[in-house]
Amino acid sequence: MALFSSLSEKLNHAFSKLRNRGALTELEIKEAMREVRIAMLEADVNFSVVKSFIKSVSEKAVGEHILKGLEASQQVIKIVNDELITLMGSAHVKLEVSDKPPTIIMMCGLQGAGKTTMCGKLATVLQKSGKKVLLVACDIYRPAAIKQLQIVGERAKTEVFEMGQIDPIKIAIAGIAHAIKQNIDTVIIDTAGRLHIDEQLMGELINIKNKVKPKEILLVVDSMLGQDSVNVASTFNAQLDLSGVILTKLDGDTRGGAALSIRAVCGKPIKYIGTGEKITDIEAFHPDRMASRILGMGDVLTLIEKAQNAITEDEALKLAKKMRTNTFDLNDYLQQLGSLKKIGNLSETLGMIPGLANKLKGMNLNIEEKELESAKAIILSMTREERTKPEIIKGSRRRRIASGSGVAVQDVNRLLNRFEQSKSMMKQMASGKKMPFKF
Repeated sequence: MALFSSLSEKLNHAFSKLRNRGALTELEIKEAMREVRIAMLEADVNFSVVKSFIKSVSEKAVGEHILKGLEASQQVIKIVNDELITLMGSAHVKLEVSDKPPTIIMMCGLQGAGKTTMCGKLATVLQKSGKKVLLVACDIYRPAAIKQLQIVGERAKTEVFEMGQIDPIKIAIAGIAHAIKQNIDTVIIDTAGRLHIDEQLMGELINIKNKVKPKEILLVVDSMLGQDSVNVASTFNAQLDLSGVILTKLDGDTRGGAALSIRAVCGKPIKYIGTGEKITDIEAFHPDRMASRILGMGDVLTLIEKAQNAITEDEALKLAKKMRTNTFDLNDYLQQLGSLKKIGNLSETLGMIPGLANKLKGMNLNIEEKELESAKAIILSMTREERTKPEIIKGSRRRRIASGSGVAVQDVNRLLNRFEQSKSMMKQMASGKKMPFKF
């Protein structure tokens, strides 16, 4: 499911009534703003935030140069886009780095928000930028919390420091001392959570903060909570003076109210978002890119970043040559399936291409890991000649391949059909012809 799919659909419906018109009347703009207001409220955006947003957009949209302009609808959409960017914080706010290592990052949040998993995801991001990271297990209350962090650490290829279920302040101090001794430049402290905010939880977090003086205090919030997530962020911020927020489960949040409300209500930036269950499903939060996605205009920059992480420059050049010469075969397709596994959610990724988000609505393009493994088994069951000349794979060969890979003939047929579709699409892209959808 694409981020903010429901909100995006309703906003685009509101703006569709303005398109293909010259000048606009105040009444037409007022009606469009009414639909925008309803869409935002249904997305669980804070009421006062919606009220302020609509007022600001309306004041700018009814200016004389807008009403009489030849492209009035585009100007109104641009105003909405600019206001969304402002609402979410204008620009990406990077993590602070200590002048003297290690940089200490304290992670906090309620149980179930995905805090422990996010510790590992953040570690993967920092390691890609050349940082050496240590995870410190200070959640001593939740059953198996330490073991969970160790599992996350293994997936993130990051060392985990733990001392069992003793005083978490002592664990944090010892973990930092260990990091200094091992020349580790970044420490991520996984603190305890609760099912609800209480005095004991806040007291412990404040004590850890006062003792280790973290450079960053990041609140991990479940975006599925909607308005409640804003209330949680406000309470934590009042007690701890947060440096930022990380929103999780945005891949399952069709409303998006938290992302549009937290900065305006709490005054703290969203620094990262979680977009799936994999250790690599984390993105830096860019308000301008997110506004573009909400308005169905894609997110090319994030798409490029995802692609760069999945495929090397040499691989990209080889693929481009294959596309130009129409020599893309099943060996190349197998390699691309591996790259797809690194990129992650396919519907989400394709939705970043301008003009495609609405076209993909209702289509389930995601390929589960089990399907990828099945596709790999099918291709590896083929002979070298069959992989380079898939057109020779007819009935008896398909039955043999199905038997050899432990799947049904229909699965082989499905894979070959997908391959042909991919090849056809690449051929059209290489030749510069129009794709089978409008941009």
